[in-house]
Amino acid sequence: MNVSWESVAAVLGLTVPVVAALWEFVLAGRKRLGYRVQLDTTIRDSAASGPETTVLQRMQWDGTNLRDPSVVLLRIENAGWSPVVAGDYVAPANDPVGITIAFPGRRVVGMTVTERSPQVPPTFFVPGAEGFETTGRVVKLPKVILNRRAHYKVLAVLEREEGFTEPEFPEPEVTAGVVGGVRGGNIKKTAYYPFASRQVRWLLAALIVVSATQSALTFAGGDDTAAPLDCAAGTLHLSGSTAFAPVLREAAEQYERTCPDARIPLTANSFKGSVGGLDTLAATGADAHLTGGQGLGNRLSFSDGPKSDGRPQLLPRPVALSLFTLVVHEDAGVRDLSLKQVRDIYAGRVTNWSQVKGNDVPVRLVSRNPGSGTRTTLEKQVLAGRALPAVTTADCAGLAPDRPGRCEVGGTATLLDTVASTPGALGHSEVGAASAHEGVRQVRIDGYPATLEGADEGAYPYWQTEIAYTYGEPPADSIAAGFLRYLADEVGKDVIRSKGHRPCSELDKPLLCRPDGA
Repeated sequence: MNVSWESVAAVLGLTVPVVAALWEFVLAGRKRLGYRVQLDTTIRDSAASGPETTVLQRMQWDGTNLRDPSVVLLRIENAGWSPVVAGDYVAPANDPVGITIAFPGRRVVGMTVTERSPQVPPTFFVPGAEGFETTGRVVKLPKVILNRRAHYKVLAVLEREEGFTEPEFPEPEVTAGVVGGVRGGNIKKTAYYPFASRQVRWLLAALIVVSATQSALTFAGGDDTAAPLDCAAGTLHLSGSTAFAPVLREAAEQYERTCPDARIPLTANSFKGSVGGLDTLAATGADAHLTGGQGLGNRLSFSDGPKSDGRPQLLPRPVALSLFTLVVHEDAGVRDLSLKQVRDIYAGRVTNWSQVKGNDVPVRLVSRNPGSGTRTTLEKQVLAGRALPAVTTADCAGLAPDRPGRCEVGGTATLLDTVASTPGALGHSEVGAASAHEGVRQVRIDGYPATLEGADEGAYPYWQTEIAYTYGEPPADSIAAGFLRYLADEVGKDVIRSKGHRPCSELDKPLLCRPDGA
C-alpha cells in the first residue's frame, strides 16, 4: 500500500492535538497540585531601593534583630481538572498535614495566609488549626480542599540559620502528593504565562510545522489529483432529443476531460429525436438479455417529456425543465401571437400573416419529423392535443412561394436553417438553439416570452420536462450512473443553464420537475 506524504501530514495534524488534549485534560490534568514561588527576596536586596528601607532590616524576633531576614510568597493551587479533597493527599489519614515547605539555610520566624479563593474555607488557616504550623525551617500546611483552579497564598518571614554561609539561599522545597495523579502524584512547580504555557507553545509550533508541510506537499503535488466520485470507467452511448443535444455534447466533452477512463463517442447521428432514442434504448436492452434485475450501465436516452406506454423497462429520471419557442422568418412581420392565433394557424384557418396583423406573406409551416419531443410538446401543450396538418411536400425546398404549405425536417439545427431561408416560415425549437441562431425571430405567446417565470405563472405553455431514461436500474458504479450524477452536480447544472434549460434540482418540486403554475 502506497502512503503519501500528504496522508502522513494529515494524520499527524489530527494526532498531535488529540494526544495533547488527552494528556492535558485526561491524564496529566486529572488531579494535580501545583505551587508557584511568587516572591523570594532578602531584605538586603532592597536596602538601596527606596527611602527608610532600614526599617525592614530592623525586623526582630523576641527582641533580637533578625539575621539576614528574607520574605517568601508561595501560591498553592489546584492545577488539574478535578477537585482535590482531604482524602486525595498522599499522607496517613490521621496526619492533618498535606503539604510541607522547607527552606534550606533559613529558619521560619513568621507565617500567614494572605490570599485565598472564595471557595477555600478560612477555618483551615486559623491559629491552632490542625496541620497549620511552623517548625524550624519547615512550614506545614493542612489538607486544604481545593476545587478546580482554587488557590491560596502563604507569606513567610525567615532569617538565616547559624552556620549557613552560602551567599544565596536555595529555593524552597515543597513536598506533597495526590492519589491518582500522574508522575507519582507529586506536587508540580507551575508558572504564569501571559500568552500560553510552554507545552501549549510547543503544541502550536508542532501544528504550524505540520500545516506548513501539508500545504507545501499540496502545492508541490502537481496535477496528480484523484478523479471525482462521479467518474466511472467505460464507454457510454447517448441518444434521444435533438433539443437537448447541445447540453449533452458539452457535458460529455467535459466529463471525458474530468474522467480520463471514460469515453462518450458522439456523431452527427447520435441524436435523432426523443422517440427514436427510446426505441434504440429499448431494443439494445432487450438484446442484452440481462439477468438478476440488472440494468444497462452503458446507455442513456433523453426525451422531451415522458415515454409512451408499453415500455416498462425504461426508467425515467427528470433532469431539466426545457423551454421551447415558436420561430418565424423575418419577413413574417410578427413577434407576438395569441394562443388562439397559434392554434388557428396550425389548424389551417390562418394561411397568410396579414390575417394576424403581419406582412402579406403566405404561412409556411416547417415542423420536426414524428417522434420529435419538441413536436409532441407543441401538439400536446400548445395545440391542445390537435395533430399537425398534413405535409404538402416531402422536401422543404419544394414549398410554393405563393401559397401556404407544410414540410418536415429531421433535427433542430436543420429546422432553424430552413425557417431562416424560407419566407413566411413558422417553426418550433428549444430556446437555447433559437437564441443562438441569427436568422430567426422568436415569437411570444399571449405576450409572454419563453422564460421560466412565464411558465411558473402558468402563462407560457410551451415547455417540457427533459427526462433521462435507463434500461432497468444501472449499476451504481457504471458510467451511466456516474454521468447522471455528473449532470446533477454543479458542473453539469452549469452546462444545463448555459443552454437555456433549468436543472430540476432548482425547482420547488425537483422530482416532478414542473413549473409551479403547471
